[in-house]
Formats: sequence, structure tokens, C-alpha cells
Amino acid sequence: MSKVRAIVLAGNGINCERETAYACKLGGADEVDIVYLWDLAAGEASLDGYQFLCCPGGFLDGDDLGSAKASTIRLRHTEINGHSLVEQIQGHVEKGGLVMGICNGFQLMIKLGLLPALDNQLGVPQATLTWNNSSRFEDRWVTLKADPASTCIFTKGIDTLELPVRHGEGQIVAPEETMIAVRERHQGPLAYINPETGEATETYPLNPNGTRFGIAALSDTTGRLFGMMPHPEAFLHRTNHPRWTRENLPEEGAGLQIFKNAVNYIRENM
Repeated sequence: MSKVRAIVLAGNGINCERETAYACKLGGADEVDIVYLWDLAAGEASLDGYQFLCCPGGFLDGDDLGSAKASTIRLRHTEINGHSLVEQIQGHVEKGGLVMGICNGFQLMIKLGLLPALDNQLGVPQATLTWNNSSRFEDRWVTLKADPASTCIFTKGIDTLELPVRHGEGQIVAPEETMIAVRERHQGPLAYINPETGEATETYPLNPNGTRFGIAALSDTTGRLFGMMPHPEAFLHRTNHPRWTRENLPEEGAGLQIFKNAVNYIRENM
């Protein structure tokens, strides 16, 4: 069995790195390191030796230009030893590594072209994110359903779960044919649903941003690259849930299974 090492990015406004690192550790990772984004970009830290890269939620400097836009430009064009951070991440992926982006980290992955990577076009932007249809920041809990036909390793064995969202730019937008391809190829592993019907929805506030087909997450064709707008690291224990005193909830928060799935995959396959 492989020793699981996870690396969690920090700095430049990211503010969920500690919760994300704790989720990785609670999920079974043997070693979890929080690394400053620009130490990685400057070559003072490396992805070598890690199987799991986490891009947490929060903010990134320059988000007023569009979430993760300024950081995307920097990461594409800041080079160390002739290689940008994007190329370092792509090298990590080519070696079989996992990458997970949450909220702002998801926005970064999309704008770097790591998702949805249709037809294996890694690094080619095929979608973006824009303002929620409500034109406001949304801070609420949502109900999600996993697509059992998806290859995404992070959502294996999950049916439905509740998680919080907290974002202003969470609407995934792309040409209609791209959104249809994502749905038909099962690269939208989680969807916002109406909890009463179990059906994916575009209706506010059940879908907090209005993304087409209710898509709340994206994965690549391998299932090893994964990004989502809701925050799984914010629901690791039943006391994280707003109704924990009124409902008989399991001790383990629903978000933890996503991290457990990643760790188990690494142990069994890497």
C-alpha cells in the first residue's frame, strides 16, 4: 500500500488551507503539507513526491478582475528553470497524480484549462465561471447528487449529500455544445438537486448560481482531476451542520467521503 502524501496550497488570499489540510489528514493521508503558492512557483517547493494536490477555496489576489483570472495569468507565465507552475501541475497529472479544486481553487483549475479537459485537451480553457444569476454572494447549504456513471474517483459510492456554498462567481459557462458534452460524457459528477424530487435543477435557490443542467462540479476523463463549487472541507463532522442539534446525523460529515475516496484510490493504485 502506498504512503499517501498531500500538498495543500496557501497564500495570496486562499483562506481554507487549514480546513482542507485537516480534511486530507482525517481522510487518511499519511502526510499533509501546506505550501505557499509562490514557493511552488519559484521552485523553493516541489510537487515531487506528492500524489494529491489540493487547491483550496477562499480568494486570490486580483479576484476583482474575475475570480482566479490574475492568478491564472501569473501561474502561466511565471517560470522557474524554464517551466511554469501550470506545466509543473501538468507533469504531476501525467505521473498519475490527483488534483482537487474547491470553490476558488475550482475557478483556478477551470481558467488554467485543467477542467473539463474534454477530448484530453489539458491546459486548454474550455469554460469559465461568472456571476451567480442572483447577482449576489450566496452563502447557503445545498443538496447534491452524484452521477454513478461518472469516472470521478472523488465521488465514488456517494449518492446524495448536503454541503455549504459561499461564492459570488459560481456559474459555469461555456458554449452550449461544451455543456452538453460535459453532461453526456458524465464529466459533471455532482449536480444541485431538488431534495424532494431528486432531480437536477437550475432553479434558485436550490441551484445557487444557475449553472446549466445543475452542474456543481467537473472532472476530466480520467476522473483524477476534480473541482467543485460547494465546500466538502466545511462538513467533516455532524456539528458542522446547521441542524445538528435537531437531526440524528451521522458522526462523520458527508464531505469527508470525498477526501477518503482520494486517499483510498492512491493507496490502491499508485
